[in-house]
Amino acid sequence: MNTFRVAITAVLGMVSMLLPAPATAVSSAAQAPDPKLTVTDVGLGRATVAVSGLNRVAVPVTVKAGYNSDDPLAQNTRLSVLLKRTAGVGAVSLMIAGQLTRTAGTLKNGTWTGTVDVPSTANGTFTVFGVLPGETLDGSGPTETLFNGPSIAVTGLHQPKIGVSVIPRVVPFGSGFQVKAAIYDSATGKPYGNRILLQIQNDNLCVEYDAGSKYTDAAGILVASFPAAAADFLTCVRVRGKDFDTLWRGWFELRPGIVSATPSKTSAKVGTIVPVNGSVRGTPAGCPVVLQRLYAGSQWRGVSTGKVRSSGRFTVNAQPPYAGNVSYRVSLPTCDRFQAGVSKTFVIRGI
Repeated sequence: MNTFRVAITAVLGMVSMLLPAPATAVSSAAQAPDPKLTVTDVGLGRATVAVSGLNRVAVPVTVKAGYNSDDPLAQNTRLSVLLKRTAGVGAVSLMIAGQLTRTAGTLKNGTWTGTVDVPSTANGTFTVFGVLPGETLDGSGPTETLFNGPSIAVTGLHQPKIGVSVIPRVVPFGSGFQVKAAIYDSATGKPYGNRILLQIQNDNLCVEYDAGSKYTDAAGILVASFPAAAADFLTCVRVRGKDFDTLWRGWFELRPGIVSATPSKTSAKVGTIVPVNGSVRGTPAGCPVVLQRLYAGSQWRGVSTGKVRSSGRFTVNAQPPYAGNVSYRVSLPTCDRFQAGVSKTFVIRGI
């Protein structure tokens, strides 16, 4: 088997909490459509297109619209056309024909033209559903003006795919980490053989803005380092297009399961309920914890359960079943990105 394919196979699956690609930030904080915009027609220059590999095909887009404003500053108003996936499977769910300029007519009755750069990862059918005025696409302005427009069928060949390895695989609290990303041809499992622009980002830079790309090596590999504080935020790899990401992979770093637990009493009458309080580092709120009791000196069995609260703390109940020393511990099963872990063993004496 090709050594690169082996490496990619090993890389995939090493990251937990994989997330779907964000459709867009266009409407995340917006309030309502701009009442000054009226759209009468949207046209696409092609009904079908085939795209291979990392290429993008520019498809002409034409909008007939009016923007009802007498403000001289509005004369240069630009429009963006939004297309959503309506059929097929691919890494891209939304395409944007951004920053269309007025090329004919007036502001109140004009024609805006531009292109949508179609990637291979748009494999499937996309349909125009809205038009957005202005020059920002970060959700800080109005929402799109809805418009039921034409569709384009995209055939994506040799689509790129991203493999990711986090080093170390489980990131200790207080430690920095590295991300090694590899982009390759999903049809062959091999690199494309040239340097490719990628972004390895963290937190809001995974979904906002163009944070700046760096070239991979000829094998399609790029490595980035992050400080300890970044491990509790979204991390991602992005391939930027002109107006939208053509490929995106996001995740949260794996964390160790570090559990501490202390009984409220170290001795109690047989059958008495003894609350056991503890915490899990990293605050995996909602994750289950299990109080285990040692049976026959060799086997741990669950006797009580609880859940981690939003504070990171939990309470489970012990109940000494006999007179003498009874050994307990609290176990955290693997939950989301938190790995399994157990507390130190503690003793409650039944009397």
